[in-house]
Amino acid sequence: MDDNKNLILATVLSFAVIIGWTFFFAPEDVAPEQVATTTEQLAATPPAATSQSAGTTSTTPAEAETADAPRIAIDTPALEGSISLIGGRIDDLLLKSYKETLDEGSADVRLLAPVGTDYAEKPYYAVYGWLPAGSMDPALVPNANTRWTADGSNTLTPTTPVKMSWDNGAGLIFHREVSVDEKFLFTVTQSVENNTGAAVRLAPYGIVARHGRPEGNAFYVLHEGAVRMSDGKLEEVKYKDITKLDTDEREGQAEVVDVTENGWVGITDKYWMTTIAPMPGQGFKSVVKYTPNGEIYQTEARLPVVEVAAGANSSVSTMLFSGAKEWETIKDYEADKGIVGFIDSIDWGIFFFFTKPMFWLLHTLHGLIGNMGLAIIALTFVIKLAVFPLARKSYISMARMKELQPEMEALKAKAGDDKMKLQQEMIALYKTNKVNPASGCLPMFLQIPIFFSLYKVIFVTIELRHAPFFGWIKDLSAPDPSSILNLFGLLPYATPEPGSIFFILSLGVLPILLGISMWFQQKLNPAPADPTQQAIFAWMPWIFMFMLGSFASGLVIYWITNNTITFIQQYTIMTMHHKRPDIFGNIKEGFRKKKPTETKK
Repeated sequence: MDDNKNLILATVLSFAVIIGWTFFFAPEDVAPEQVATTTEQLAATPPAATSQSAGTTSTTPAEAETADAPRIAIDTPALEGSISLIGGRIDDLLLKSYKETLDEGSADVRLLAPVGTDYAEKPYYAVYGWLPAGSMDPALVPNANTRWTADGSNTLTPTTPVKMSWDNGAGLIFHREVSVDEKFLFTVTQSVENNTGAAVRLAPYGIVARHGRPEGNAFYVLHEGAVRMSDGKLEEVKYKDITKLDTDEREGQAEVVDVTENGWVGITDKYWMTTIAPMPGQGFKSVVKYTPNGEIYQTEARLPVVEVAAGANSSVSTMLFSGAKEWETIKDYEADKGIVGFIDSIDWGIFFFFTKPMFWLLHTLHGLIGNMGLAIIALTFVIKLAVFPLARKSYISMARMKELQPEMEALKAKAGDDKMKLQQEMIALYKTNKVNPASGCLPMFLQIPIFFSLYKVIFVTIELRHAPFFGWIKDLSAPDPSSILNLFGLLPYATPEPGSIFFILSLGVLPILLGISMWFQQKLNPAPADPTQQAIFAWMPWIFMFMLGSFASGLVIYWITNNTITFIQQYTIMTMHHKRPDIFGNIKEGFRKKKPTETKK
């Protein structure tokens, strides 16, 4: 009886886990002076729309015409796109190694998109510039609509950086150099020459701006929105929470954090990210901001005010990551470029101390095996081996409890209605036979964080995106595409699309195998006598089968492998400590029609 209760407890806990995860988890600045900061100016306002008052800047929103602007091409092994000379925006970026779908001829994934194009309903870009300090006229510094002039090469490659310049006509000449590596990291160097005959004060900035939320489902288990590291502290702000930021008279809807030495800030999706990182040791103000007019989500890196003496110049460099959240690539940038804590831009979850090493192991196994599905199976074996001492203790406890079942029934009959006497006798029985009833449950609780972590790894890792297994499984990050509704492809009918009301009924081969594996594991023990427990046992495998039908194939493969290994372990240990389980006898008993229980008169 107790082993059945433990199994029910484990099943219910697992069920609760699935439900929960699915539906809910500086250099010294000049303090007395204000630096003009405004989302509209930095995102898309022409200089003519800007007015100055009392050291601050106010603007009227206006979209820059960037679609037909002169451009500098971007061509690297990983990236293709262009930089607009209007504002010097990095706003056109495609990822060469990633396709939108598995269809032949599918387009490359578009990460950044300019304002005013028919393929970019929701512009997304990075823009750099300078902000005036003190009484300096905002028209004297470049903004998001400044027309820059290309100096030299018109194609940005890993071996040919590009340069641009802008002369404000009043003695200040601004320069910008952009370089890029073989993967996803840009370096932007901004400089200014002061030929005015007097010192000037101004501050460089970098911005990542997104107009509107990205299309697709929002996942409670995954963070999408703003992400930043501020002197070792990671902060994640979802899109919906960005819209709820407190309104400040000067800043608007913004949250400003002072970073002393090391940090970065940007916008992240499930698989892609655009992030600005000042150079190591550089202090700055990290800003997360929202503008309702235009629904602009924005992150900013505002560097300290600099004073440029007459005849002098000043420059500052920042790094811009814009690309796929590849673990190895991000890890290398953290180590080689000094972007502190950059690996935490990947959403590891609350059990990061499990998730990080687990992902490393999956990544390593994938490198050795060459097939991500087989790597998941191998990872499951490694995890089961690691927790086997706990599992063995649990299985042995269940087997020992079964051995004591006749004596426990005798004690119940002897004690009658005396609950206190029964409890004392049972404690004495456990002590004599050196059995701890709680030992069967504790390992189940300890394994829950491991399941959380593995679920998180399979869900967020980009290595599973469009990764094939065998046969019909072409994408381990997507549900099993086969369907019982068309007899797994034998009938010429299309299956329901994901998200439709009938999709949950469109069971594939993997979910069905999952249900069968759970059902066989259940049949290691006879059906419990209690009708409520019988009902739970009868329905649980099939509830899980339907519920997990829409989960990623990689996770279902893990679960099938886990159930199979668990079945073998339990069967072996129960055979050693009790007797060989009569699986087929338990199956027959489950199908046998039960006679109604007679009531006493």
